[in-house]
Amino acid sequence: MGYVFIALYARFDGYDAYADPVGWLIVLYGVHRLPDDLPNRVGVRYLGWLSWLVSLPLWFPAVIDRLEDADESLAWALDLPQFGFGLLLCLSLARAAVDDDDLRAATWLRLLATAIAVVAVLPVLIFGGGVDALEDPAGLAVQVVYVVLVWLMFQYSGRVWAGAPVVEEEAA
Repeated sequence: MGYVFIALYARFDGYDAYADPVGWLIVLYGVHRLPDDLPNRVGVRYLGWLSWLVSLPLWFPAVIDRLEDADESLAWALDLPQFGFGLLLCLSLARAAVDDDDLRAATWLRLLATAIAVVAVLPVLIFGGGVDALEDPAGLAVQVVYVVLVWLMFQYSGRVWAGAPVVEEEAA
């Protein structure tokens, strides 16, 4: 649910009503509930906390304005921890799904991880390569990645490999 806050924007006097720091706290609560044996769990948590920390000053409109005035690529660079978080989370959950023989889920998670990696490097082409025609499609791609990530997290949240409790069947 935290990614919904991160993906949505509703600006009031320059401030986002869906504050990303609040979204990251919700995401971190969800990460805390992941299984202890999740591959790369420490890295996922670290990148989650780093993303939260970076999101704090970015909630203030004056900070965003200064970044955009200085160089648009700075704002992209500050988004890298959250892309890294999403990438590592998807890869970690994919490995856990494979270990539990849930190959379809693993495939979707790996596909999303690839999409996140592509979206994360598109600004290199836009800002560094001067391919301005990719700016709008890249912005749309980021939103699509967020929607798919939210959908997959809801879809797989009830699976044991994703942290759902084991439910034992009652004997008849």
